[in-house]
Amino acid sequence: MPVLTGTNLTLSYGEVAILKGVSIAVEPNEKIGIVGRNGSGKSTLLKVLMGILKQDTGTVVAGQGARVGYLHQNHNFNPQDTLHQAAGRAFAIVDELHEQLEEVYHKMERASGESLDKLLKEQERLDKAIEAAGGYANDHKIDQVLHGLGFSDEQFGILVKDLSGGQCARVALAKLLLESPTVLLLDEPTNHLDVDGREWLEGFLRDEYRGAVILISHDRYLLDRVVSRIVEVEDGRLVEYPGNYAAFRKQRIERRIVMLRAYEKQQAIFKREEAFIRQFKAGQRAKQAKGRESRLDREKLSALERPIELDDMKLNLPKAPRTGDIVIAARGISKSYLNDDGSAKVLFNDLTFHIERGQRWGIIGPNGAGKSTLIRCLLTEQAIDTGSIRLGSKLAVGHFTQTHDDLDPEKTVYRHIQDTTKKETQERVMMSEQDARNLAGAFLFSGKDQEKPIGVMSGGEQARAVLAALLASAKNVLVLDEPTNHLDIQAAERLESAIARTYENPKTGEKTEGEYDGTIILVSHDRALIDAVCDHILVLDGQGGAEVFAGTYTQWKQSKEIVREQPKRSAQSVMTSKPSLKPTKQVQQGAKNKFSWMPIEKIEKRMADLEIELKRIDAELGDADVWIDYERANSLTEKRDKFKAELEELESEWLNKSS
Repeated sequence: MPVLTGTNLTLSYGEVAILKGVSIAVEPNEKIGIVGRNGSGKSTLLKVLMGILKQDTGTVVAGQGARVGYLHQNHNFNPQDTLHQAAGRAFAIVDELHEQLEEVYHKMERASGESLDKLLKEQERLDKAIEAAGGYANDHKIDQVLHGLGFSDEQFGILVKDLSGGQCARVALAKLLLESPTVLLLDEPTNHLDVDGREWLEGFLRDEYRGAVILISHDRYLLDRVVSRIVEVEDGRLVEYPGNYAAFRKQRIERRIVMLRAYEKQQAIFKREEAFIRQFKAGQRAKQAKGRESRLDREKLSALERPIELDDMKLNLPKAPRTGDIVIAARGISKSYLNDDGSAKVLFNDLTFHIERGQRWGIIGPNGAGKSTLIRCLLTEQAIDTGSIRLGSKLAVGHFTQTHDDLDPEKTVYRHIQDTTKKETQERVMMSEQDARNLAGAFLFSGKDQEKPIGVMSGGEQARAVLAALLASAKNVLVLDEPTNHLDIQAAERLESAIARTYENPKTGEKTEGEYDGTIILVSHDRALIDAVCDHILVLDGQGGAEVFAGTYTQWKQSKEIVREQPKRSAQSVMTSKPSLKPTKQVQQGAKNKFSWMPIEKIEKRMADLEIELKRIDAELGDADVWIDYERANSLTEKRDKFKAELEELESEWLNKSS
């Protein structure tokens, strides 16, 4: 028996139909993912199911006794509540019972005899009612959910009026999860969550939450691991696919191929009609040709569009100049700032690493850990407190940020791409209109969208335009700070295809070489994007510690599991910089070491060889079977320590010689 049903729902804004007679039924405990392009009507559907928007026709019915919960954008909190109290408002009924119990205790102080007996019975009743509502374990539940969503004990006492917008959104999510409605409607619940928060929410919805969930999300890993049915909102209608997101993607490609065949068949018919019209327009059959021309014009108004998500990623990108072997070298760098109370907030301390040509680094960590600050420091846009940073030779850096204030609102997307390439590339040659249109199409701008001025585009469309132009501007280093924040899933996957070393061809399913061969530094909470693109992970823990891992995000997660399960010795396979409030020593330039005799070319060659060896050892240490043989594991970790120490000395000498 469904706990929530929407039947034949229609809704229009003026002449624009958002929902065209759609129906959906939610079974008890079912987890449903809602996907679709930005602006397709996903949020509208949830608001209609919640009763926030009134549909033009159709009905919405909740099952008997079912409670429907929705994550509102306007958080109706008491500004004088603490963060913990605001989340605890989920248990308002328990609070009322506690107040009644306190009143009973107050009366019992003056009661005796029969009156006291009645009060004792009332106390027993209230105790049972509170226990049935989970009242005596509620503080633990509140703590658990708030911790999961990224709040620390020290933050529990902050007043609501002093919270940021993102913090308020997380408190509202915590309160909704604690209310535990029969049906939970979540519209982009991960928007203000870091990677840890997303993983916690994923586990909570999958393993602990017993109600039904309808989830709108651009987080592919969340959809893969939580939902059992995908509903795509497309052209005002709902298309259902059984299974998780990975299953949906395969089924959707098959459906798109059928649509492509229908498009190609229609185009063939159009061409035959056009040939007939040209041949007989001026002859004896002119009247027939004229009639067929009018019919063809009408048919073209509602013609099928080519499903552009099946287009091959042939971007024809201009080649960037080749950088030196080392792109960025950071040695012993530290950065901190003072909190409002005068205490020091350490972002990273005594952090050493270097990025080589062609590597792809993902930077992850909690909100406020200093990821964007680290990026600005690496690009020498912001000063570090201690340590040194050296940039390699012949760098052409393209930096994607969260704001796009420099966009010309009058330009179309293909013109923006053309002008950017002319301005940014060394040759100062404008990309042809056809190549610019092809690139815009690769980033999901259809023929109609390519004629829109940038000024009327949504935030997601503008982000796609900026990313497309960035790829076309011959940059050999791409620094991407949260590039998918305003992108829907299809756009995120298209970006992934453009910058990953290899991607899956949507038609054949085969792996295809990516177009971009430069170096990438990516800040993101999008685990799927990081996994697909990055071969190195740099983790900031929010407490001043940093961790550098040679491998993908999934490999890093697996290594953490191994470390938790094995003796402390296994932890040596991960390089961690320890937080400290004491300033670290500046790197002493010109200091002698045993590699001072080496020319810089030999140093770079030896560093590259050591990196290869370290990657090989890390790959072996990432195999759980290795740790069964302790002698082999110890040998590998000792060898790794030796190579790592040598690499650090080489890096120091490289910095000396390159400064």
